[in-house]
Amino acid sequence: MKKNIAIIMGGYSSEYDISIKSGDVVYKILSEDKDLNVHRIIINKEGWYFKDDSGDKSEVILNSFQVMSNGIQISFDLIFNTIHGIPGENGEIQKYFEKLGLKQTSSDSISAKLTFDKNACKEKVKLMGYNVPLSTIIKKGESYDYDMIFSKLRLPIFVKPNEGGSSFGISRIEEKKDLKKALELCFGEDDNALVEEEVQGREISVGVIKLDNKIIALPPTEIISHNSFFDYDAKYNGESDEITPAEINYDLEEIVKGISIDIYKKLNLNGFSRCDFILKDDKFYFLEVNTNPGLTEESILPQQAKAAGISLKKLFKSVIYNE
Repeated sequence: MKKNIAIIMGGYSSEYDISIKSGDVVYKILSEDKDLNVHRIIINKEGWYFKDDSGDKSEVILNSFQVMSNGIQISFDLIFNTIHGIPGENGEIQKYFEKLGLKQTSSDSISAKLTFDKNACKEKVKLMGYNVPLSTIIKKGESYDYDMIFSKLRLPIFVKPNEGGSSFGISRIEEKKDLKKALELCFGEDDNALVEEEVQGREISVGVIKLDNKIIALPPTEIISHNSFFDYDAKYNGESDEITPAEINYDLEEIVKGISIDIYKKLNLNGFSRCDFILKDDKFYFLEVNTNPGLTEESILPQQAKAAGISLKKLFKSVIYNE
């Protein structure tokens, strides 16, 4: 019997359009599989609805997560989660599906909530014995002491939403006077700003997946931004070079892969993840882990899978049949 798969996409954050692109790619690839019935579920601030190939929409039955199609009520065997940001990456939607007893492809609600909180996740990884940049949290509406911040952190620094992705709301500042403006931008995305000292080095990203019931690290990518950092334009408008596999020596590659797998295991992650690091003086500094990374053909994790000889179809099916 064919499996009914719901691909959820969209969300409530600035990453909505990016999530739709990821979801559409997953839908296109998995629709070619004769063993699967694949359905698109769009989630946004206006509601949750099922979208068929003709473009017609119908609301999701929220107390059971079922949909009506041509007079037939459809239940789902698995939810393929492609929502970047809230509610797909912060544990919110995971908790909803857990209450309904439905399986979904990303990490569970506890792990998702932890990893979406950049500061809490960094502290957890630090306790594992890995290097992390120095940082502090500034809360929206609370007073803060310039002198104290800059006595702890050396310029340049990054100001980024503690919970957020795709580089929305992030600034890199080189002068103290620019902190206020950077915080204003950040608070447009999140009520908590992570103020982080820049580690100047090479940016390395490592995807981790489960394939044939084994946790494996994919070939690392080096990200070389044409801008001052890996911002939105660098990520999505071609203003960066993404070199896969990264041109680092074998020993360093094995080290960063090992760290990424260790983080995946100890944070109890599931499905796809991507860890971002800075490489400086042969040491890796952990920045963050993304538990719902981009899944378009141009996204980093699919690039890494391709370098490992894994097709998009095999990549996407890996989270369906590893459940």
